[in-house]
Amino acid sequence: MKTELSDKNNQDLFRKLVKEKAHRKLKAQHNDQKSVWFGLGMMGIVGWTITVPTLLGAGLGVWLDKNHPNTFSWTLSLLIIGLLVGCLTAWHWISKEHKEMNQKDEEDE
Repeated sequence: MKTELSDKNNQDLFRKLVKEKAHRKLKAQHNDQKSVWFGLGMMGIVGWTITVPTLLGAGLGVWLDKNHPNTFSWTLSLLIIGLLVGCLTAWHWISKEHKEMNQKDEEDE
């Protein structure tokens, strides 16, 4: 009877150790995927998310300044608006990615 309890405790301890090691290994594999390439890719996406609306605003502003001259600069105005739109879009995207990463980490634990 005492040996039976000892065997059961050893099995429970063994299962617990294996489960903890498996969990650490899966977590390490998950974190390993987000390496330098992940960071570079994110920087590229953020860069293009800001650059494209800024350039589109500037291009539209140049066209408006040429075809519809006014007392103020369409180019400067639309460049700033494009920059703001790009920054807000990038902020929204990064915020969403951050929430998803934290949610995955909580699920893993």
